[in-house]
Amino acid sequence: MRMDKLLSNMGYGTRKEVKKVMKSGGVHVNGQPVKEGKHHVDPEQDIVTVFGEVVKYKRYIYLLMNKPKGVISATEDAEHETVIDLLLHEDALFEPFPVGRLDKDTEGLLLLTNDGQFSHSLMSPKKHVTKTYRASIRGEVTETDIQLFREGVTLDDGYVTKPADLVILEKGVQSEIELTITEGKFHQVKRMFEAVGKKVTYLKRIKIADLALDPNLESGTYRELKKEEWDLLFLER
Repeated sequence: MRMDKLLSNMGYGTRKEVKKVMKSGGVHVNGQPVKEGKHHVDPEQDIVTVFGEVVKYKRYIYLLMNKPKGVISATEDAEHETVIDLLLHEDALFEPFPVGRLDKDTEGLLLLTNDGQFSHSLMSPKKHVTKTYRASIRGEVTETDIQLFREGVTLDDGYVTKPADLVILEKGVQSEIELTITEGKFHQVKRMFEAVGKKVTYLKRIKIADLALDPNLESGTYRELKKEEWDLLFLER
């Protein structure tokens, strides 16, 4: 990796700024001064220091966010605020992207990373990773709906969903439910309830696999994924 790119990615400034630091003699590789930004290093093998401070290289970033309503699950958008806009500069430098997506008006658990293998392991249809949602439904959700969801419902485009686990928390004119699915079709949860004559009025993702949304994460905030949380996703590296 180019030295200027490494230092910029690790938060030491823009490429222009780190080049000034290098020319001042503040950057060393394995004890030797390096003054050219184009100089290549192996960040996992070489010892890089900036004014005596060892640069701790990190290749990937894994973030757990409580996505707020009204924010787009995208890396950029000309009109709307994106989840990337919510990141601190030092985290945005890693150029993470959302793992899957949540609709603009859906909130809750969202993972972000720059590790494509990690994302694929979670989002590939072949993996059958479960996603659990809590929702408010206009209309009374019944035992019949539970059975229909268990068998798979036909969406408006003719697609028959895979079996889903529907749990009724409260029933009435306005019902509260939890739904666990293993796929992620466009607006799937909303369309599933539309298929049985009901409407989703509030939707929040609360779990991916066995990883639950941290109750201490306020809406719009995030933190790095912990080792024990990684293990809950049952991923292999």
